[in-house]
Parts: sequence; C-alpha cells; structure tokens
Amino acid sequence: MTVNGFINTVITSIERRYDLHSYQSGLIASSYDVAACLCLTFVSYFGGNGHKPRWLGWGVLVMGAGSLVFALPHFTAGAYDAQAADGVGTCGANRSVACGDGASGLSGYRLVFMLGQFLHGVGATPLYTLGVTYLDENVKSSYSPVYIATFYTAAILGPAAGYLIGGALLNVYTDVGSRTELTTESPLWVGAWWVGFLGAGAAAFLTAIPILGYPRQLPGSQRYVVMRVSETHQLKDSGPTAASNPDFGKTIRDLPLSIWLLLRNPTFILLCLAGATEATLIAGMSTFGPKFLEAQFSLSASEAATLFGYLVVPAGGGGTFLGGFFVNKFKLRGAGIIKLCLLCTLTSLLASFVFFIHCPNVPMAGVTASHSGSLLPDGHLDLTAPCNADCACRPEHYSPVCGSDGLTYYSPCHAGCPGAAVPSPGGQKVYRDCSCVPQNFSSGFGHATAGKCTSTCQRKPLLLVFIFVVIIFTFLSSIPALTATLRCVRDRQRSFALGIQWIVVRTLGGIPGPIAFGWVIDRACLLWQDQCGQQGSCFVYQNAAMSRYMLISGLAYKVLGFLFFAIACLLYKPPSESADGLGASLPSQSSASDNATDLPDAPSALQPHSDV
Repeated sequence: MTVNGFINTVITSIERRYDLHSYQSGLIASSYDVAACLCLTFVSYFGGNGHKPRWLGWGVLVMGAGSLVFALPHFTAGAYDAQAADGVGTCGANRSVACGDGASGLSGYRLVFMLGQFLHGVGATPLYTLGVTYLDENVKSSYSPVYIATFYTAAILGPAAGYLIGGALLNVYTDVGSRTELTTESPLWVGAWWVGFLGAGAAAFLTAIPILGYPRQLPGSQRYVVMRVSETHQLKDSGPTAASNPDFGKTIRDLPLSIWLLLRNPTFILLCLAGATEATLIAGMSTFGPKFLEAQFSLSASEAATLFGYLVVPAGGGGTFLGGFFVNKFKLRGAGIIKLCLLCTLTSLLASFVFFIHCPNVPMAGVTASHSGSLLPDGHLDLTAPCNADCACRPEHYSPVCGSDGLTYYSPCHAGCPGAAVPSPGGQKVYRDCSCVPQNFSSGFGHATAGKCTSTCQRKPLLLVFIFVVIIFTFLSSIPALTATLRCVRDRQRSFALGIQWIVVRTLGGIPGPIAFGWVIDRACLLWQDQCGQQGSCFVYQNAAMSRYMLISGLAYKVLGFLFFAIACLLYKPPSESADGLGASLPSQSSASDNATDLPDAPSALQPHSDV
C-alpha cells in the first residue's frame, strides 16, 4: 500500500531523471489500473468462491516483485550526470553541451516503470475485492463498516506514510555515496527515489507469509449470513432460480448470468459510475497533487511531497475511518447510506471552488516578467536581453538564481553573472556583479543567489485549508459507498460485484484520471526543458492556468458524482419484509450452522428498518 505513496512522491524526480512528460508519468500511474481491469473479472469471480487468503497472499508477493522491478532503472541506467561544476552556466564560462545519442534514450525506461506498476496492479487486485469481502463475511453486519473503514484507513495511511518517507528520501542524492555540487533546491537535483521501492518489496514478501496461513473461513462466521441478505436491494422480480443454487457462481458457465443480474441492478450501476468520477479525481490529484503544490508555492520536490503527505494523512485517513464510523454510529441502512454519500459529495463540490484562488508566479525574467520587472504577455518568452546578449547563454544550462531585485533568472548566465559562485556565510552560493541585476544602493551591479526566489503568497493557508476539506469529504464518502454496494447485491455475488465495480471505476476513472490530469497540467507549462532541440520536462508552470484547469476538471467530475448518487438514492428499493425473498437468496442455512444458537442476531436483523 505504501507503494502508491512512493510513486506519487517521486513522480517529479522520475520525470527529471528520465526526461519524461507529465502525460507519460500519467501513463505510468495508469498502468496499475490497466492491470487491475484485466485481472478483476478472473480474480473476483473465481477467488470469490475459492480460498481468499491464498489469493491475497500471492497477490502481495506479486506486488513485492513489482516494487523491485520499479527500482530496476536506477541500477541499469548508470550514474546520474548533471552539469553542476562551478562556472558552468555563467556568462564568462558558458560552455556548450555535447549532444549525444543517449541524451533522450532514458525516456525508454518508462516501459520498465509501466511493467512495475502493472505488477503492482495485478498484486493489489485481490486486496480490494477478496480482502473486503473476506472481512465482511467474518464479522457482524453492523460492525462491518468499521472493519472495512479500518482496512481502507490503512490503505490511505500507507500511501500517506509513503509521501512522508519518500519526501525525506528525496533529500538524499540519487547516487548514494557520491559527491555532488547540486543542492536540494537545484532544479537538476534528483533524490534517492528508488530506496523506498526496495524496502516496500522486502516488506511485501515478509507480509505475504502470515496471510497465506489464514483459514478459508474464520470460525463462527456463518451466523452473519442472514444479516447481510436482509439488506439486499430488491429487483422487480426474484430473478432466475438458478441464482439461489448453492453451487451458483462456481463455474465459468454462470458468468454471463452473474453479469446480467448485476446489470439489472440500477443502484449498483449508478454507484459504480459515482465511484468512477471520484476515482478520476483521487487518481489525478494523488499523482499530481505534489506537483501542484510545488508550482503554486515555489517549493522543492521533497518539500511539496512532505506537505502533501501532511494533508493526506489526517484528511484521507480520517475521512475514510469517519465514513465507516458514521454508518455504524447512526445505524444507516440502504438509502440512508447513499444520502450520506450525497452530502459528502456536495460539500467537497462546494469546497472545490477554492481553485478560483491561486498563488501568482514568482517573477522570472524573460518568462513571466521582463528584465525590467514588468509583466510579460502569456506565452511570450524572451530570455535574451541587452545585459546578457554577449554571454551567448545556452538553454541547456537551466540553473535558476534569485537576483537581489526579487526576479528569478534562468541561469547565472542569463543574469549576466561573470564569475563562479562564492559561498555566503549562510551556506548559499552567491554570484557577484551580475549585469542584469540592478543595484539600488550603489552604481555597481547586483548579486544573485543560487535557487529560485521564495514565494510570498499570502493565500497559501486558505488554499491548504480548502484542499484539506476537499480531500476529507471525498474520502468520507468512500466507505459508505462501498458499504452500499455490498448491501445492494446478492450475497453470493458480493465479491464478483466488487470486481465489476472496480473494473468500471478503474476503466472510467483510475486509468484516464492521471493521463487526463497530466495532459491538462502540460497545457499550463510556460517553459519546457530544451535538450539539444528536443523537448524535455517542464521547468515552469503558469499557476493561474493550472488552478483554472484543476477547477474545471474538479467541478465537472464532482457534479457528475452528485447526480449519480442522487439518482441511486431515488431508485434504491428497500428490502421487502417478507421472508420468502430472503429464503430464496439464502445459501443452504441448514448446513451453515449446527444448531439454532448459532443465529442469535438473526431475529433483530430481520426486523424492518426505516430508511434514514
């Protein structure tokens, strides 16, 4: 589970190290969901009637193998070679960069990353289908939302911990033990992104051992079957009698009928579509959320990942657990659970309007502002000015410096700095006598400090608060929506229904989400990396455009999710009070328990409940 946090944390570093675009990063992230879609039908259908712990254990082993494959490019791509020597990029020593055939060959490693993510998806498929139903089958119906919420809270806290641990590892140079002149503030810095995947792979292999030892069914679990069946959504007719056969769903011949029964359930279909809209936003924001914070607040990759982790830990984990807690606390049933999802979606939709607010770009000479400090029109790049015209500055030497005039410059050369940097008392590198940096208190030239200028955005606290609200209410509806799905289908179809739901969610949400968000974020790029005439990763984004695109995407999907939940609430039909329909769906209760005392909770479970 920590793997997803690591990947989203290091995505910027991987783009920088292997010359990838954001949409290519989106393809890597989406490979996880592609694998899940290909495996879900097989795993949920046959695993639902098989030995679930064994399926889970083997899945964890495959996830561990995926983590090791994901870290493989670090060991095969060679040492990271970044131009960081003193004097490179200054006006007096602006050396050219030799363009070899290997300059753009690193982008081919995206296929290895996609393979690693594919294995992650294959291994995680049993966790969110068979794992959930295994929990639900072995606990009391009223306690099930709390157990499932705890499971999903761990699934949120794992990636959240990945953000924090991954952010800390990004402060360590990627070639551990090697010396470098780069600092963590340098745009060329690449941290030790691969270490976390080695640890995650080892942890997965160790975790799989006890999981494989669990029994097929925990003792005493048969008593909870009646309680689950009593909440099943009622169709217009009782459905084919074959579906009530205890052997139904154990062969491939029953697969078409199983699918048909689910397609005839409008509540189930609408919950799947609502889940797809939420998954699109979660997948997109979890992948590119750190990059959004990095651009808006002018942070380093590690600072942005750590800050995003601080948001996701309490908001995502807390919202997931509270969703299950509220269902259990208020004894919500059927339509009441869907109404809670509706309320959460509406609240997060209103909070999404925070993306109207954005932090202005830190002024950058020749990109967002002229060398005199006036604003430049959007898309108008003019890095060359009279003050640096004689320096013959190369676009390959991107090493931003912050001038004493408050402007960020593309490199020391573009700032007109003639000599190498001199360490300041604070440890920062300072370039003196920069011809493009005006000096206010004397007739000489100004100085520039290595690194981008710090953002002074006053809207940062407001943005973070509302992003927190969006995250917590988005995750607050996850467990109620999952509980509603488990309660609106036949008991024998619950594992298969979750599998079909995950296929819909991933096909319509998880797969296109990161790709769409990556494409949208690329549209907001102002300054692309120039590698010998070839376009690399993005250096500078336009904050206003990025916020605008995020707002449009967020509102569109949130409105769709609200409509799907609303229609599901209207179409949901509470279970009939007759015991006839219950008996038709109940799998051989005479063999499920040996005596009447095994069903102490059944009478209360069969009492009619009013919808909240």
